[in-house]
Amino acid sequence: MAAGSCLLLLLLPSLVTASHSPPGCRIRITSKGLDLVKQEGLRFVEQELQNITVSDLHGNEGQFQYNISQVKVTDLQLALSDLNFQPQQHLVFNINNASISLRFRRQLLYWFFYDIGSINASADGVHIYTVLQLAKDEAGRLKISNMTCNASIARMHAGFSGTLRKVYEFLSTFIVTGMRFLLSQQICPSLEHASLVLLNSLLDTVPVRNYVDEHIGIDYSLLRDPSVSTDTLDLDFKGMFFPRVREDQELENHAVEPVIKETERMVYVAFSEYFFDSAMHSYFQAGVLTIELQGEKVPKDLEVLLRATFFGTIFMLSPSVDAPLRLVLQVSAPPRCIIKPSGTSVSVSAFLNISLVPPDRPPVQLSSMAMETKLSAKVFLQGKALRVQLDLRRFRIYSKQSALESLALFSLQAPLKTLLQLTIMPIINERTKKGVQIPLPEGMDFTREVVTNHAGFLTVGADLHFSKGLREVIEKYRPVPTAAAYSSSQPAEPSLDPSLL
Repeated sequence: MAAGSCLLLLLLPSLVTASHSPPGCRIRITSKGLDLVKQEGLRFVEQELQNITVSDLHGNEGQFQYNISQVKVTDLQLALSDLNFQPQQHLVFNINNASISLRFRRQLLYWFFYDIGSINASADGVHIYTVLQLAKDEAGRLKISNMTCNASIARMHAGFSGTLRKVYEFLSTFIVTGMRFLLSQQICPSLEHASLVLLNSLLDTVPVRNYVDEHIGIDYSLLRDPSVSTDTLDLDFKGMFFPRVREDQELENHAVEPVIKETERMVYVAFSEYFFDSAMHSYFQAGVLTIELQGEKVPKDLEVLLRATFFGTIFMLSPSVDAPLRLVLQVSAPPRCIIKPSGTSVSVSAFLNISLVPPDRPPVQLSSMAMETKLSAKVFLQGKALRVQLDLRRFRIYSKQSALESLALFSLQAPLKTLLQLTIMPIINERTKKGVQIPLPEGMDFTREVVTNHAGFLTVGADLHFSKGLREVIEKYRPVPTAAAYSSSQPAEPSLDPSLL
């Protein structure tokens, strides 16, 4: 028993570490970003409250019978509102001292007198307190998991006109009290539907696991629930690329965990070396890190130099001396990304096989040399796409057969480097030109991006911009209601027949 307890204590640190796997990508939203979200969210809340459906109000007092129907919200004033981070509860949306203007249809029957018309009313001192809880769902997507809401109306006034104005003023206590109750009862259900249904449909537009191109995909699933402080909200994503031929492949993350300390911008996105390493590892697993040049694609100056270098071998192969040359550059191991405060680089090991390809005859290999290169990487953000521009910094070739052949290859160092810079690098950069999307909802983009390197990770600080409104995106992805649901949601037209009052 004691031995088992000791073993458990020894395994405990590793179990804790395993439960908190480091993210490949971390996004931080700051209070400044939340202020922008509040502005757009407030417009969305106004639109939702304007669509409130209030049930008809009818009753009688002695010989008076009344019916209030077709209640419409005509104006809202939500000036005093706050959206704040709150640990444990995540987001708190608070509206104080708001006002809601209404217009509704009146019908009154008093003995043989029948009166119809409209009434303007206003609800003042409206207070709405809403708490949104954010969590990771089963698919690893950010969702609003729960919502609590409190709504109250301090006062309500109604203005009456017409021949029976004095009668309405007598009944105003009953009508206003009933309308205030019905209106306050509709605010929270409207906001609950807006949050748990409509805003969650917006979060569904965030990419979780999607394809980057025909070779690889990326997994942006959340590793855990959001971490919320009084000033920030942090989201930890797996940030792992995978080859499409082996989609279930997992690459263990041994990189440094990104640490974001800045709060000056609206949002910060941090990428660890693991993020880039998994991309290059996936391309390597997909077998696409190979480039072949043959015949006319080989630069003429380089071809002349190669034929001169391997003249003796080629001469012995006569009459195939005029056979086309073929160069095959193949990466021999997954490239590695190194991020330092001074910059980002990529180390690549490869083989360069040079051979002749006589017509209708098997290829004849002239040389197989090893290459070690170091590429400088410029990482930048454009819209929501993270892109990388590579440039050749260091280059070395050597023979795998002998030191003597390595010495003979020394003259090829400069022309092969030129080949890489002018021919190979443009091909690679064309492949990375599209970039990879950062997990943001549709309609939200980055502006004023700044990239900062750290030891083992880099951060992109940016401000946010809504290229589309919340309502526009939500309407685009809103489920189409069924005919039955649509008909049941329409308020019944009130009767104009006094006998039905």
